[in-house]
Amino acid sequence: MGFASTYLEARALFPQKIKKAIDRETGIIVVVPAYNEPGINKLLDSLAKCVEPECKVEVIIVVNAPDDATEESLENNTKTLNNIESWKEENYNCFFRLFAFMIEHPSISGWGVGLARKTGMDEAIRRFNIIDKPDGVILNLDADCTVDQNYFLAVCNQLLKKSDRASCSIYFEHPLSGTDYPETIFNYIALYELHLRYYFQGLAYSGFPYVFHTVGSAIAVKALSYIKAGGMNRRQAGEDFYFIQKLVPAGGYFNLNLTTVYPSPRVSARVPFGTGASIGKLSSDRSSTLLTYNILAFKELRTFFELIDIFFESGTRELHEHFSLIPQGLRLFLDEKEWIEKMMEVKNNTSGILSFKKRFFGWFNMFRIVKYLNYVHSDFFEKKPVDVSASELLEAKGMTFDSRETIDLLLYYRSLEKNT
Repeated sequence: MGFASTYLEARALFPQKIKKAIDRETGIIVVVPAYNEPGINKLLDSLAKCVEPECKVEVIIVVNAPDDATEESLENNTKTLNNIESWKEENYNCFFRLFAFMIEHPSISGWGVGLARKTGMDEAIRRFNIIDKPDGVILNLDADCTVDQNYFLAVCNQLLKKSDRASCSIYFEHPLSGTDYPETIFNYIALYELHLRYYFQGLAYSGFPYVFHTVGSAIAVKALSYIKAGGMNRRQAGEDFYFIQKLVPAGGYFNLNLTTVYPSPRVSARVPFGTGASIGKLSSDRSSTLLTYNILAFKELRTFFELIDIFFESGTRELHEHFSLIPQGLRLFLDEKEWIEKMMEVKNNTSGILSFKKRFFGWFNMFRIVKYLNYVHSDFFEKKPVDVSASELLEAKGMTFDSRETIDLLLYYRSLEKNT
């Protein structure tokens, strides 16, 4: 009985899909959901150009469709499978093994990207289970991505070979120019990516200890960590965010900045939020900018987190007095009585400040931060153009940067992550 047998029996949606034996030296399996993706060869070409790592590699493509898929989309799914088979024949000497299968799911409701990812990742778990490889790495990509040539090398060296590392977010960059999309699309993706990176740096500025991007096409996880997290969820959107929130508290999560995934900037209506939906909204609104969080919200969080030592040293009466030290937006968001009860609960279950902080951030986690940000921007703080907020954050961090042009700011924000 393998390390994942119990999980597979209880959680896998489908029986074994890939019958061919797995090479015992396999250390990395890439999972790619594909719906309406006849141009998937671009991804395959990109992966084939990568430097071969020390371990063997497999790529699993899960061709799928939601219940309301159009006839054209279903026809494109058939084309996708045919194109994959043709690519395999033309690239028979490729260093990775390529598998693709169509998923029929008439008995499963709410089919979406979460279930598609889960199906592929569970199949990868099944493969690693056969060779008893709990530290095997599952990589997530989307069918419209490309990657750097050192993609597999970086994952092999920085995750697979590191026993103290369990999962990671891989550095990403959207293309900002080219002939594949109109100039307006590249302008919109620059705004959206700047928003993502401003949010990332805003969290870091606040003192929040678990700052990671949640981009579904740039996540890697070891097999055993995947199982311990309960596997991928079934959400039709935001599956990546919720999955990462289960991986991070377990430890061993890190940012892998030594390679790059290049997600597509294209418009998509497949999910209600995320990159494709955001670009679609900007396009339909013909926006000249994108509104993002006010820096004052991150300053409130920073002040709040700086008070943790005081909270640890306080009893119920002192906490009641210290509630007034919490910034106004957070006081409105928090219920005083519930907050005091939570602080006392955390304190009574910890032996020192380090364990107190760990439990504190287990409570005031990314979920709660997002709720807070949405709450205070409903009627307390006003959202601002992303270029304005991004400039204000740099100033607050004591960084001198003269330009307020979106591209210039984005490139600078990229460098802040790439160089860490």
